[in-house]
Amino acid sequence: MTLESEVRQHIGEIVEGLRAKDLEALRRVYAPDVVSFDVEPPLQHVGVEAKLKNWAKVFTLFEKVDYELRDLTVHVRADLAVGHGFGRISGTLPDGTAIEGMWVRATFVLRKLDGAWMIVHDQASVPFDVATGRGVADLEP
Repeated sequence: MTLESEVRQHIGEIVEGLRAKDLEALRRVYAPDVVSFDVEPPLQHVGVEAKLKNWAKVFTLFEKVDYELRDLTVHVRADLAVGHGFGRISGTLPDGTAIEGMWVRATFVLRKLDGAWMIVHDQASVPFDVATGRGVADLEP
């Protein structure tokens, strides 16, 4: 298996963990001291517990969760990797309403720690209109 395929597989575990609504599977993806720049406040979430708290909110909102990652580009050098693409959480609410979600820009930074790839930083961002200061949530890759 190439380094790139190892990294892609590790990032793919996020998709599997979300679809299974499995916080423990997601815990294994992130470094204990991960720094996350997520779409919801505050500006940064530090540590795996803070990251998992965000995912737990998603699991509370959706009865069924789906996550799609498109156009993932990965660059790997020895024990450091960067990936970027577009992600979208969608799902079904407890009342049966289907939610399509919005596309965000997703960036992942991984390090090989004790022989395993771990996400040490991630960022999800929404483009914004400079004139209005409002996020633009209807764009598609």
